[in-house]
Amino acid sequence: QIQLAESGGGLVQAGGSLRLSCTASEHTFSRYGVGWFRQRPGEEREFVASVSWSGNSTYYSDSVKGRFTTFKDNAKNAVYLEMNNLKPEDTAVYLCAADATAHPVAVARGKTMDHWGKGTQVTVSS
Repeated sequence: QIQLAESGGGLVQAGGSLRLSCTASEHTFSRYGVGWFRQRPGEEREFVASVSWSGNSTYYSDSVKGRFTTFKDNAKNAVYLEMNNLKPEDTAVYLCAADATAHPVAVARGKTMDHWGKGTQVTVSS
């Protein structure tokens, strides 16, 4: 059972940047597509970004396109979410999820993901 752990969250001012990491417990992570999601209190979980198992294909929600970048480092069993020009509405718990058959577009459209991390809090002050 692959385990995922997010890190890199914190408090940042609007306009600032953060890089989130999602690290996996197994080297087989290189075969998994990964999605980033976020959840605000009282709201449904929202898709943010996704990357294919090879790292060659990505997909972003309209709300973060042009500001966030996700990329995969299979040698380190890790996926990263680079977040720039952060806005107060980006405040949320950010989670990563992995699935062996996940294509980035399918992840964006609600594909069930098999493995989830516990999340990391991102707070953007105005």
